[in-house]
Amino acid sequence: MSSAAPPVLAAGCVLWRPAAGDGRAIEIALVHRPKYDDWSHPKGKRKRGESAEACALREVLEETGHHCELGPRLPTVRYAADGRPKEVAFWAARALGGTFVPGPEVDRLRWLPPAEARTRLTQPRDRELLDALLATAAPSRRQPPAAR
Repeated sequence: MSSAAPPVLAAGCVLWRPAAGDGRAIEIALVHRPKYDDWSHPKGKRKRGESAEACALREVLEETGHHCELGPRLPTVRYAADGRPKEVAFWAARALGGTFVPGPEVDRLRWLPPAEARTRLTQPRDRELLDALLATAAPSRRQPPAAR
């Protein structure tokens, strides 16, 4: 029998919206967590009996003030947090609207073009999720590939 602790289950989204004024560009939502002084995608722990999908929708709403529509599943992220394994299920999600209100868990929200979001993200694993979003067909208004 293994003495390893079961993973903490969580879920989140790489939240995007069409950029104003450009029919093909998108913006990515990043949240700042003062406890860790980091920039990341909205995510959080699952409640008992809560599905990963319901958790992702709830966490986006709690952390960004925005409702969203889940799109394609993105890679699951696994890492250690406070000495325990953590497993975070992620989705691409289109923002449907809302209003951000700063709080103790998340004090800032930024909507950034993908290249700026990539440099603002604190963790390499979050940059990998952004890359996975951009590789999907989810953002119908994403930027076209660079001309060759």
